[in-house]
Amino acid sequence: MYRFLVVIEKTNGNYSAYSPDLQGCVATGKTTQEVEQNMYEAIDMHVRGLVEDNLPVPESHTRAEYVVFK
Repeated sequence: MYRFLVVIEKTNGNYSAYSPDLQGCVATGKTTQEVEQNMYEAIDMHVRGLVEDNLPVPESHTRAEYVVFK
């Protein structure tokens, strides 16, 4: 089982997503649900490709937190 942080950003007219631990693995979508599904599929394809090519799957080192300022 693998676990990767995914960052979703609102852009002009759609959403984009990337994983800091999977360089080059990105996705877009018109809604947050669509970009989440597209990113899930992109990560699945990316990791399967690494495994098929006998390359190491990167460990997830990235974490995120919201910081609240008053």
